[in-house]
Amino acid sequence: MSISMRKTTHQVMVGNVKVGGGAPIVVQSMTNTDTADAAATVNQIIELADAGSELVRITVNSEEAAAAVSNIKNQLLKKGYSVPIVGDFHFNGHRLLEKYPDCAETLDKYRINPGNVGRGKSRDPQFQQMIEFACQYNKPVRIGVNGGSLDQSVLTRLLDENRALPNPEPLAAVTRKAIVLSALESAAKAEELGLGKDKIILSCKISNVQELISIYQDLSSRCNYTLHLGLTEAGMGSKGIVSSSAALGILMQQGIGDTIRISLTPEPGASRTKEVIVGQELLQTMGFRSFTPMVIACPGCGRTTSDYFQHLAQDIQSYLRDQMPIWRTQYPGVEAMEVAVMGCVVNGPGESKSANIGISLPGTGETPVAPVYEDGVKTVTLKGDHIAEEFQGIVQRYIESHYGEAREKSVA
Repeated sequence: MSISMRKTTHQVMVGNVKVGGGAPIVVQSMTNTDTADAAATVNQIIELADAGSELVRITVNSEEAAAAVSNIKNQLLKKGYSVPIVGDFHFNGHRLLEKYPDCAETLDKYRINPGNVGRGKSRDPQFQQMIEFACQYNKPVRIGVNGGSLDQSVLTRLLDENRALPNPEPLAAVTRKAIVLSALESAAKAEELGLGKDKIILSCKISNVQELISIYQDLSSRCNYTLHLGLTEAGMGSKGIVSSSAALGILMQQGIGDTIRISLTPEPGASRTKEVIVGQELLQTMGFRSFTPMVIACPGCGRTTSDYFQHLAQDIQSYLRDQMPIWRTQYPGVEAMEVAVMGCVVNGPGESKSANIGISLPGTGETPVAPVYEDGVKTVTLKGDHIAEEFQGIVQRYIESHYGEAREKSVA
């Protein structure tokens, strides 16, 4: 099955990152620190950026948070990090941007929720004020509609219209329409106020997978804005990973989506980086982008009663990911490499030959040797108690000889 080309033609620059308009799909994440705690927020942004988050969103919900933004950005720059920072505003963003011009100037993008920008008569003036700040400071805006905080005036209007129909639609269908309409009407209003299409990103998030797919299919068919994809709350662990992969995978295969976030609930005390890794792996396994060498490993069966291959696959995968912050610049192209770690003779040699570099470990009752293949050719057979260390060394030497400066010199 072929991968559909993304339909968005408008490219939005968020700091130094291109979003939409044919640019690679961007992975983003969000901090969960108190933004007023600049040191903690800087540390988490660095952690997320090192994991591969290309945009990082922070909560700007108080005067203390707004006052800390420029300090956060300055600390990041001093440490060598230029990752764009997005300000997440709800309820009081218009006041914070007005009172703290350094915050308005420093942020690389604003995120506005039409359902939370203001209530009743205050909604339109406060939305207008935030868009005017975006125009003044030349900042892009994500207009992010959430099913859990939907603009009730839009929903009420559509429900009234629906009740007048001979055959009224179910509430779920009307709600989907209201979510999409809220985004489109808000974008149109932003354009009327002077914000260009190349400064607008839309999102329409909800937690139900099928509903999300339906909403984005409708939204994409009705506009050409740059689109951000993600479930509002994906959930924890495997549930969150599966639901996000199912929804976003289908949409991206249809050419919908320019930037993604996997909104995982982290385990208590756990790092936020898992959602970044999942986003990268989703894009890489679907063939959209490459971030780190992929490890192909068999699931194991009765032929692999030893867990040696499992430990080796885990160690190699951790080693490759840990090295990527260095390798990304030192060995360009290494992110597309495939490493196979197989557990028996059934598929081991074949998978190893198909990868850039692979090892076929002995299964139960097999000869205790491990042939290593490089670009389809067996180069060495490992045996003994130090197979893992020797194979890791072979992987390192392969990278040094096939990527980066060493490869350029050999080609020259």
